[in-house]
Amino acid sequence: MKIGIVCYPTYGGSGVIATELGKGLAMRGHKVHFITYAPPARLEHFHENIVYNEVRFADYPLFDYPPYETALASKLVDVVKYEKLDILHVHYAVPHASVAYMAKKILISEGIYIPTVTTLHGTDITLVGKNPVYEPVVTFAINKSDGVTAVSESLKKDTYENFNIQKDIKVIYNFIDFDRFKKTNKEHFKKAIAPNGEKILIHVSNFRKVKRVEDVVYIFERVVKNIAAKLIFVGDGPERQNVEMLCRQLGLCDHIRFLGKQDAVEELLAIADLFIMPSASESFGLSALEAMACEVPVISSNAGGLPEVNIHGLTGFLSNVGDVDDMAKNALTIIENDEIHQKFRAAALANAQLYSLENIVPHYEEYYRQIIEDSLHLK
Repeated sequence: MKIGIVCYPTYGGSGVIATELGKGLAMRGHKVHFITYAPPARLEHFHENIVYNEVRFADYPLFDYPPYETALASKLVDVVKYEKLDILHVHYAVPHASVAYMAKKILISEGIYIPTVTTLHGTDITLVGKNPVYEPVVTFAINKSDGVTAVSESLKKDTYENFNIQKDIKVIYNFIDFDRFKKTNKEHFKKAIAPNGEKILIHVSNFRKVKRVEDVVYIFERVVKNIAAKLIFVGDGPERQNVEMLCRQLGLCDHIRFLGKQDAVEELLAIADLFIMPSASESFGLSALEAMACEVPVISSNAGGLPEVNIHGLTGFLSNVGDVDDMAKNALTIIENDEIHQKFRAAALANAQLYSLENIVPHYEEYYRQIIEDSLHLK
């Protein structure tokens, strides 16, 4: 198949999954065209079956902001027409689903029908899409997609509850590449962070309010009173300054390291003993799954799709949002006893393996073929 993939090229979960999906499809012999305004962050190496198509903007003094949607729609029309794509797969509904519809209508006027699949990732539904400024267009565009997928049962439920969606939504879970995310020997890193053998807790996020990053500090404060431990923060975002100030107020600076954005996050997960994810909302919890692939148990909230990924009492523990006392207690349950810790490590890996790229990508292939076949009578 010739597949066009539209995504945000940043480090967010939707862009990561879209890029890894494209790479996985290319490895299986499909021709993949990424169509976006910058090379996707995870598209590091050349592959003979992958083409990057840059969306360019035309400057004009009348515009306060570049008309991205118009430029993207024009680029989609161009790529579909001249590369003879079989299907377009757009990730994150805002604005990609509506842009795909616009491109599809332009192509229909030229006698070309391109089926489109929209994948819902989370905040495009639970936050941005619900905004009255966007909701009518988001609802319309999703309903006009030939296929719709969601990354968890929780997100599928939220979509039906918050939007008047008439389309069937197929759940295809997020996935990870075990060639990259696996436990490796990084003892030199571990000694640099925890020179005296302290347990290492880790949090990875974009430091938005929904991630409740301050809760990570409060959890750690309770843990470090009972066991020698260090905390690593990976990522950056609007809440980082507040979290740094909280660490100073609690006198925890000697035990906490802020590492900022890291490309090789798997090398840091490889040295971690516990992953902390107290989010107020998660459509899936990709970073938790990546931790589990590196044999790191997870302490998380029970929000959104997290219970589908982090199995309570097996791969880690779930607590109510904001219940830092329970999360700290659960963290200590895992890391205070080496035998218990190893059992959780093994279970985390076993569960993560269900979400391997090799297991999930064929579901997308099958879905593409179904959508293409269903669309044949529309041509």
